[in-house]
Amino acid sequence: MATIEAMTGDEVAAEAMRQINPDVVAAYPITPQTEVVQNFSQSVANGRVKTEMIRVESEHSAMSACVGASAAGVRAMTATCANGLALMWEIVYIAASYRLPIVMAVANRALSGPINIHCDHSDSMGARDSGWIQLYSENCQEVYDNLIQAVKIAEDKSVLLPVMVCFDGFIISHATERVEILDDEKVKNFIGEFKPQYPLLDLNNPVTYGPLDLFDYYFEHKRQQVEAMENAISVIEKVGKEYEKISGRKYELVEKYNLEASDMVIIAAGSTAGTIKATIDELKEKGINVGLLKIRTFRPFPHVQIRDALKDKLCVAVMDRSASFGARGGPIFLEIRSTLYEEKKKPVVVNYIYGLGGRETTVEHIKKVVDNLSKIKKTGKVDRLIDYLGVRE
Repeated sequence: MATIEAMTGDEVAAEAMRQINPDVVAAYPITPQTEVVQNFSQSVANGRVKTEMIRVESEHSAMSACVGASAAGVRAMTATCANGLALMWEIVYIAASYRLPIVMAVANRALSGPINIHCDHSDSMGARDSGWIQLYSENCQEVYDNLIQAVKIAEDKSVLLPVMVCFDGFIISHATERVEILDDEKVKNFIGEFKPQYPLLDLNNPVTYGPLDLFDYYFEHKRQQVEAMENAISVIEKVGKEYEKISGRKYELVEKYNLEASDMVIIAAGSTAGTIKATIDELKEKGINVGLLKIRTFRPFPHVQIRDALKDKLCVAVMDRSASFGARGGPIFLEIRSTLYEEKKKPVVVNYIYGLGGRETTVEHIKKVVDNLSKIKKTGKVDRLIDYLGVRE
């Protein structure tokens, strides 16, 4: 039996963690993630979970403790953002390389400097090649749903990779929304009992973690990670279908909104997808059609699904909430262009960097994007391949 609650993104992340009931949570507070571990810690203190809560002295230690716990053979989770994720950097790569199914909530926040505590995607996008699966959430409901699915995705035998569930700091983390919460028993049955594949403490089947791995085998181990990430595509789809059966909510690698009705498309990840949907609905009443392709799964990148979704489209605006300094566009833009490179017929693709450091992105901003797409469609000409939305000129 599901219940309807009014919860913030941080609160609902903590609630999902409570229902998952991990064996170990090691964490350190950092704005705007703090309320996730604060609320979960309250569940530990109240005896509502059996979790061993480790309050560490830094985020580097938090991920190190999760690596140790997961390697030992238990289910481990944590949460962080921005500078905290940066401090974890060394161990984030180690967690993925050891094939440990750790799940981490990331309340997206700008990386310093200058010091900024508000939202952009520079933290998680900076970790895009670390070997972690990345799921992006549009709203509080998706934070809850993605965290529960993430456990099952990470622990699949053909994957065994850590997962970060990303949601926009303050915009989602501190916004109160209506959220449907599943029954505890239903969540428990969905994720199942944790069955470690190669536990360090299985004395009858000894294994080694963290050996020196030079040129004789290192390359093969990296290739195995590549294959695991490729396997994750079908596993994410499978878990999404299974979750739909217990929740009624459908989750795929990407979400299409009004896509079939238009040959103009906006691509985005995170909370801005909601603003785009509102803009699409408003413009439809005026006879203007534009579609949205929302990126839910950024790693592994669903290139086949995106390529198929963009067939027969004329122009595409890719929105990036992070800048890739020195590159020819933002992270999502580069992936989209690469995906379409070998297609004989492909749309014109332009890039918008937006919302850095929490800069507000409004319906009026999205309308400017649509106006530019309309001009490109009409003239076939691009004034700016890469533009900056809402920045002072």
